[in-house]
Amino acid sequence: GNFGAAAAEPAAAAAAPPAAEKESTWEDQDEEKTVAKDAVAQVTAKVESTKIEAEVPKDDEALKAELKKMKEEGLLEDDEEAEILGVGPVKAPKPTVKQVDSSTLKRHLNIVFIGHVDAGKSTISGHIMYLSGMVDERTMEKYEREAKAKHRESWKFAWCMDTTDEERAKGKTQECGRGSFETEAKNYTILDAPGHKNFVPHMIGGASQADVAVLVISVRKGEFEAGFDRAGQTREHAVLAKTAGVKMLVVAINKMDDPSVALEGGLWDEERYNEVKGFLEPFLKQTGFNLKTEVHFMPISGFTAWNLKKRVDPKICSWYTGPSLLEFLDNLQPQQRYFDLPLRFPVADKYKEMGTCVMGKLEAGTIKVGEQLVVLPNKTPIVVENIFVDHKDGQLELTEALPGDNIKMKIKGVEEDSLRLGFVICRKENMCRPCKWFDATVQILDYPSIICPGYSCVLHIHSAIEECTFYKLVAILDKKTRTVKQKDPKFCKQGDSVVIRIRMHRTVCVERYKDFSQMGRFMLRDQGNTIGVGIINELKYPEDKKKDGEGAKEGGGGGA
Repeated sequence: GNFGAAAAEPAAAAAAPPAAEKESTWEDQDEEKTVAKDAVAQVTAKVESTKIEAEVPKDDEALKAELKKMKEEGLLEDDEEAEILGVGPVKAPKPTVKQVDSSTLKRHLNIVFIGHVDAGKSTISGHIMYLSGMVDERTMEKYEREAKAKHRESWKFAWCMDTTDEERAKGKTQECGRGSFETEAKNYTILDAPGHKNFVPHMIGGASQADVAVLVISVRKGEFEAGFDRAGQTREHAVLAKTAGVKMLVVAINKMDDPSVALEGGLWDEERYNEVKGFLEPFLKQTGFNLKTEVHFMPISGFTAWNLKKRVDPKICSWYTGPSLLEFLDNLQPQQRYFDLPLRFPVADKYKEMGTCVMGKLEAGTIKVGEQLVVLPNKTPIVVENIFVDHKDGQLELTEALPGDNIKMKIKGVEEDSLRLGFVICRKENMCRPCKWFDATVQILDYPSIICPGYSCVLHIHSAIEECTFYKLVAILDKKTRTVKQKDPKFCKQGDSVVIRIRMHRTVCVERYKDFSQMGRFMLRDQGNTIGVGIINELKYPEDKKKDGEGAKEGGGGGA
């Protein structure tokens, strides 16, 4: 926002002494300057906090209030509500099964379902929970009765994931729902992300912990087009998944059995499937996915479950002979696990439960129960009391967590309210160096006007969400050769690839992209849109400024 004007009034009032009074002294002027400065600072702080507020995933109460308001303003249809108040990270303690050594467990895979509002993400993930025996017949019958009573029969599977009444009433998922299931090959955690534009921050949280993203596309006439146009979520979600570090994208082209697209006798239409696939391929390529190695397309029906667990019947679809969704996921090569890198555990969620608990994905290194670790940027020493991992029978208590595990930890030595999302747990002897300044290469994806130095927006990096300012535009790069096309540009615009010196408003725990990609890539959002994505080239600290001329003038390190 333009808070210069708002701040100018008190500043002007303070700076103009009444004519009749005696000459003002140096002291008076200093005092006036301070008043003006305070006024500016107050307005600035206010603008900043509203920007960040819009980007932080809300808790249930705040969400309910926002939904109610959206509904009153006609921004949310009753039947279009299909996704929102979610199960979020499951706060209710599940029964603890037993202590196990995590190396004896099956390989673990985190999946996030992403895509436009009504593409069918919750139905697919709920149906998978049902097919893998995580939702019993009785519960399913209950969901079915409830859904019928509300004339929403097709939502019965979605309700396995959308557990709050509000979500059900609306049929929209709001937080990032979590469910665990297992197949003979692997243990899975499903992160079911909301597809509504107002809830993108929740989706970012889910994607930053996922190994695989399933981009669900509705093939239904009109729905695909709506999801893919400028305002739809399909494009944005694919970009965010790539930036959040998802290594594999499965494009599940859903609702193949829908009357608007199915052929006579309910046969699946290859032509419509190829039309949708043809639309998506160039876009995904442009987003940075390698179509040969990182993307897999498949036709499915979330409601009838064809191609979820069982392959589709050739009588219905003779032209697709590939694996079903679960078959494909079971056969995926295990993700690279960073055993030999220093310990990095970004806090993705926190809560109180007989002490302080944190949740998130262990990005690198291992953690043992009883270890003494440090929370950065505050450098608070902590002790790990318990480590839990979700399992189909409840919670398993681990003796040691391995890289890639999605865990909950009970920790001692720090109060829950002094932690923020994006704080990182490390070992004392190998801490990351939190900073406020860095140079990054940014791709400007979507911004209506030009961007100049001084521009502020919100930066999402791993699970941290913080405000930042473009301090200096260093260079515009040639997209093909990645060489400098223009030094010290006055502005940049949509489509540009720019090296920018970024100043964070609070200290953050980040790494150079080349040292550790998961903590070195970020996305930039402003007023509800993703305006750019980027990677960190160099971290800058106050002591660098001697070498660097201007460097990080206002200081970097220290607590937040």
